[in-house]
Amino acid sequence: MGADLFISYAWTSERHREWVRLLAAQLKALGFDVLVDADVDYGDDLSGFMRRVADCEHVLLVVDQNYVERADTKPESGVGKESRWIAEVYEDRAPAWLSTLFVDNASCALPAWFGDRMPKGFDFNHSPGSQQEFPGAGQIEDLWRWVAGLPANRDSATPIATLRERATRLERQDLSSSPAQWRSPHLVGETHFMYEDAPGNRFHWGCGASEFALDISGRSYDSVYVHKDPIKSVGLIRGNDVDDADLAQHLTPGRSVTPQVGHSVVLMNAHGRLAVVEILRVQHEDTNGSQYVPPFVDFRWRVVESS
Repeated sequence: MGADLFISYAWTSERHREWVRLLAAQLKALGFDVLVDADVDYGDDLSGFMRRVADCEHVLLVVDQNYVERADTKPESGVGKESRWIAEVYEDRAPAWLSTLFVDNASCALPAWFGDRMPKGFDFNHSPGSQQEFPGAGQIEDLWRWVAGLPANRDSATPIATLRERATRLERQDLSSSPAQWRSPHLVGETHFMYEDAPGNRFHWGCGASEFALDISGRSYDSVYVHKDPIKSVGLIRGNDVDDADLAQHLTPGRSVTPQVGHSVVLMNAHGRLAVVEILRVQHEDTNGSQYVPPFVDFRWRVVESS
């Protein structure tokens, strides 16, 4: 299997060579296997160069004015040899095999061997006075689309229905990860908390001195970890007959507690107020079935008025 792309260019100047190397580096950073002259052993006749180039999925000619001159008038130069060998196999390749990139070549001139043929070209010429003086991300994306075999027209390549579907996905993701999605102003409430979607795995309720945050992570099929990180302390309540006046006695010095379904947790915030959270249902992450089931916990909370 050959490389994704071979880049043919003229050694016009050190600046030009560096520009081509940077272009190759950018394409390599996208993940393409790119060959330039330093990667190819010309060898004798066609033994080195042609074997490597002919096996490439695509060939890109970086055509400046010097490239055209060398291809047309200097057959023994590197560009002259490359042009001759590329021309010999050009007719046997698909139209998308070869493309041209014009730089320092305002007239977009091509070597004479092309004749009336006009392969796809990319204009990287500097255009003073235009809105985009220097080529940039747009042209790199055009190159990517060509090498990747995608339609050149970005608008017609993607149906409107698909664009709307993508926008809907983005909107849903933004909504699910928005802190406002995982917050309630109420002092008493109940929620279905898909904690891995929430920033920091946290659900907030209340406000000011009555604000609390529940930080949850998965533990088992019927239990979770409740962490004290966003507040001052947490505690575990295993029974239902605990008086509000005794809640503080259940607070622990540890970092977390592990309530099961049916247990409750007492929280103390930075203002010393208390809240009780009752664990109603726990669902651990399930990746074994035909459909992925995300982890969640259903819980009920109340801020203790007497605290």
